[in-house]
Amino acid sequence: MTPDLTADRPALFDLSDRVKLHLTGTDSFRFLNGQVTNDVRKATPGVAIEASILNAKGKLAAHVFISADGGGGFFVDGDAELREALPARLERYVIADDVTIDDVTDRYSLFHIAGDAVPENARVVRRVEANRFGTRGFDFWVERADGALIEGELSAKAPILTGDQAEVLRIEMGIPRWGRELTDEIIPVEANLEDTAIDYAKGCYIGQEVISRMKMSGQKNKRLCGLVSVSGAPIQAGAQLFAADGSSREAGWVTSAVRSARLGKEIALGFVKRGFNDVGSQLISRAPNTGEIAVAVVALPFT
Repeated sequence: MTPDLTADRPALFDLSDRVKLHLTGTDSFRFLNGQVTNDVRKATPGVAIEASILNAKGKLAAHVFISADGGGGFFVDGDAELREALPARLERYVIADDVTIDDVTDRYSLFHIAGDAVPENARVVRRVEANRFGTRGFDFWVERADGALIEGELSAKAPILTGDQAEVLRIEMGIPRWGRELTDEIIPVEANLEDTAIDYAKGCYIGQEVISRMKMSGQKNKRLCGLVSVSGAPIQAGAQLFAADGSSREAGWVTSAVRSARLGKEIALGFVKRGFNDVGSQLISRAPNTGEIAVAVVALPFT
């Protein structure tokens, strides 16, 4: 069972496979601030901010966490699937800027404790507050050679979650993930990232016009929702969603699905179109291996 994340019940995650970049140079702040949706001035050596990187149409190219290095540069980390795409995307816009982008993925291991526990360890290179799982937590950057030793010491303070346990917790908390909810076809506001990853008062960045128009109109064609199986039958990721009134109108699709032992329910995340995504709405999930399953739209997070 996944833990309740509290000060007394922290959880440890090994995020070492995430791509990690170090941006340095006199223009690193100006350059990075023109690439991301959040205000980089909020990033400090002790606090990481969440941000999205977009294309000109406002759709996602990456979703990252950013922290300052204390010397005018910044560390950026993103999903492991972005190991090649993220540095290439940033390098594309370095023209006459004094910016150097170094891939330090293999240099550092990265661990995260979700909860208020902040264990001391002299071998930790960087300790940064970051909200990665819907609650306060801390990142621990360590030299790769010290990774196994530090992991053992941290796991004495907080139990390490397996990949399956981490995935259940992520879905319970309604946290979108690259390659599932976050793709190059999604605009970040559709994935509920307004409060955590977007600063509407900051200066210009690539894709800002689209984000600003959506803010002004208040319209979203679809949004990320929680889904619960009405009958208790498992929901399948990739299943299509339809209206439950017999009209077969397309209503969206399922992106991630698990059984939550803590809730005793089959739950899922999915994008549901406007007109079908009010809390309490009833839908039909259809997939080749499961047939039709009745699901209900619920508020996020589940817990």
